[in-house]
Formats: sequence, C-alpha cells, structure tokens
Amino acid sequence: MYTPDESQKLIMESARSFAEQHISPNVMEWDESQHFPIELFHAMGEMGFMGVLIPEAYGGTGLSYFEYIRIIDEISQVDPSIGLSVAAHNSLCTNHIYMFGNEEQRKKWLPQLASGKVIGAWGLTEHNTGSDAGSMSTTAVKDGDEWVINGAKNFITHAISGDIAVVMTRTGEKGASRNSTAFVLEKGMKGFSSGKKENKLGMRASETAELIMDNVRVPDSHRLGEVGDGFKQALAVLDGGRISIAALSLGIAKGAFNAAKKYAQERVQFGKPIAEFQAINHKLAEMATKIHASELMTLRCAELKEKGENMTKEGAMAKFFASESCVEVATDAVQIFGGYGYTKDFPAEKYYRDSKLCTIGEGTTEIQKLVIARQILK
Repeated sequence: MYTPDESQKLIMESARSFAEQHISPNVMEWDESQHFPIELFHAMGEMGFMGVLIPEAYGGTGLSYFEYIRIIDEISQVDPSIGLSVAAHNSLCTNHIYMFGNEEQRKKWLPQLASGKVIGAWGLTEHNTGSDAGSMSTTAVKDGDEWVINGAKNFITHAISGDIAVVMTRTGEKGASRNSTAFVLEKGMKGFSSGKKENKLGMRASETAELIMDNVRVPDSHRLGEVGDGFKQALAVLDGGRISIAALSLGIAKGAFNAAKKYAQERVQFGKPIAEFQAINHKLAEMATKIHASELMTLRCAELKEKGENMTKEGAMAKFFASESCVEVATDAVQIFGGYGYTKDFPAEKYYRDSKLCTIGEGTTEIQKLVIARQILK
C-alpha cells in the first residue's frame, strides 16, 4: 500500500518529467519576478494534474489520493510554489464543488476546472479572521432569488488569475452556529474584483492576493449545499487539504535533502567529501528519517480517505509533522551548504523560504495541535 504500484510509478515519472522539462528551467526567474505562469497550469490540465481527484464523468482523471500525493510530491521537489498552486486548485476550489455541489453545479464548473482551462480560488481567510472563521465579516444577504455579497478575503491563492472562486460568507450572526454559507463566484460578476498581489517571503510563483466583493449579486443556483452549512463544508474540505499540504511539505523536504546530499558528496574539505564527517552524515540521517516518517503518515491519510473513514486526527498529525519537518530539513540543507546555502545560486535557500508557508497555510501548526487534542480527548 505504501509502495507505488506500476500505475503510480508511471504517474510519478510523468509528473517528474513534466516538472524537469517545463518548470525547472524557470524556477528562479518566476521566483524573482513573482510571476504566476498561468499557461503552465493550462498545460498541466492537459496532463491531468488539475482534476486529479475528479471522476472522468466530470472531466477529471479519477485518480486516488495516492496518485494525488505522488503528483504534488514530484512537482514540489522541483518548485514548491507550483506544487502549492496545484494543491490549492485541486483540494480547495475544485474539490469543494465536487463534494458539495449538486449535479447541475458539478456539470457546470468541474469540467472547466479539471481541464485546467480555468483556475480555481477558495476564499475563507479574512484580514481580521484567520482561524476564527465564525466571526468573518463577509456577508451574504438574500434578496429575492439572489444573494448580495459584501466583504473581502485575503491571502487567497489565485485571487487575481482565478476564474472561479468558492467563497465562504456569513449568513447568520457572528459567533452563532451554522452561520456560514458557501457560494461559487465567477470573474466578471459586477462588484467582484481582486486586490494587490502579496509580496511574499517564499512560494512567490504561487499567486496570493485579496478577493473583494462589493454588492456582488449571486443567483441562488450558485449556493453550495444548504444555508448555514458553509463552515461544516470548509472543515471537510480542509481535512482533505491537509493531505495535500503534507504532500507539498514532503516534496520540499525531499528536494532540499537531495540537493544537500549531492552537495555533501561533492564538497571536499580536509581531503575528503564532507558527507564523510559525522556532523554532516548524522544530519543527513536525521533528515532522511523525518522524510520517511512524513511520507508514511501522509500515505496513511490517503488510505483512510480512500476507505471513506474519518481521518481528521491523522490528517492534522500528518500536516503538523510533515510541515514542521520540512522546515527543519530545509534549515539543515542550508547549513550543509554553508555560505553557498545562503545564496540564490544554490537551491537550498529557496526550499528554506518556501518551507515556512507549510506550517501556516490551511491551518497553522497551533491549530493542528488543537484539532489533534480535541480528537484524542473526545
């Protein structure tokens, strides 16, 4: 179960080959300029990477979470920011519509998203409400057969380039139970716009910006599920999303580790490769162990997800452990490279910058601990 079968190996090779050919030559250029290569995502749609979990009936590739993990892992080893955007498109926007949309909604939006012809965004976080989503300020008020949405979301992946966005709104009082409802918004709707792109530490080729709703009128047919079910839906979507962030973390850690190992075997000091010094090879041993554990935990989540079993605790554990481990592995990689690790001429510094987002996005490490604690103390 935890060893790739032949089908998975072919998918891994396909993702690896695509990343090496189309992503690798551009990594630092995109990073320096914060360029979001939207044409790349159209190409990945043709490869089947933009609708991995969506059934073929809706234009997806109909693969399992095992294949999904492998794809994100391989892409993230080359450029984590591209891996992040693939994860956000698949796990958040596209998966939310698949999980909670009706048949008409699925047929309307999923083929566009799964093909990569359009890019998806997902809006939950606001300026003053991160983890405290029950106090969100974005509201939706019913007006006849339409809803009028006002507010803003920030730190939204693909807020500028995204064509379709699933947005969580407040349809009840702040702090009340069942006070949130999800809607699908489309670019071009009057009053629906995006703000400035965030100037980030890492993941710079993955576009992050603000979504702005100014009296956006949305037909009731764009409502996902029942009124009041938005937050419950978001938690279910984030359960699966944690698998993708764990896979992203895994790819970052592998990329940093492989670069550090190669350098340690080539860098000679005092007449021998630095990999032969205990201080370095012990560091490599620790890095490899963290990667191994992260991979097993992530694949365990895929197993539970595929069986339809609850994986809230395991998902939070995998996301927590893999994300913190990838920061530690990337930090050690910079240390192994020494002074060169602090320069942009070598890959370690980018893995180091990109890794930190994994401990923050889709629920901070502190929130994961809270989720785990609640599960084990039930």
